[in-house]
Amino acid sequence: MSAITSPLNDSDRKIVGECLQGALIDLIDLSLLAKQAHWNLVGRNFRSLHLQLDEIVDVARKHTDRVAERAIAIGVNPDGRCGTVARETQLKQLNAGYLQDTQVVEAFTDILEGCVRRMRERVDRTEQPDPVTQDLLIEAAQDLEQQHWMMQAQR
Repeated sequence: MSAITSPLNDSDRKIVGECLQGALIDLIDLSLLAKQAHWNLVGRNFRSLHLQLDEIVDVARKHTDRVAERAIAIGVNPDGRCGTVARETQLKQLNAGYLQDTQVVEAFTDILEGCVRRMRERVDRTEQPDPVTQDLLIEAAQDLEQQHWMMQAQR
């Protein structure tokens, strides 16, 4: 089996690979948490929040695939296995069972804020070693920031 070669030197590939792996973990867990909340949501704002949670899932899944494919394109193996995600996630976890709409708004405002903050840190870290990856992370940050704004506006 042949390895994928990288246009980046080893040092740059290590930095960029770490950023992409961290983004991958955030995005996978974000999609799982949003689906969990989507299924267990109750409250007066059920319908609109139920639909917004699916939008968050769509955004997270779109960028998950782009991040993972960028990693492999530069010769870094992405690791999206459930054990890896569970061990390395930095996202606040939801309680099991029914979730009140107001609790979901608060939780996802915080979850998305953390995702955005870490994504912006990755944007900064990839500026010099790989502007191509930086562009990909900027697009993900933009979409996550939009979801954060829409969630936060429901407080």
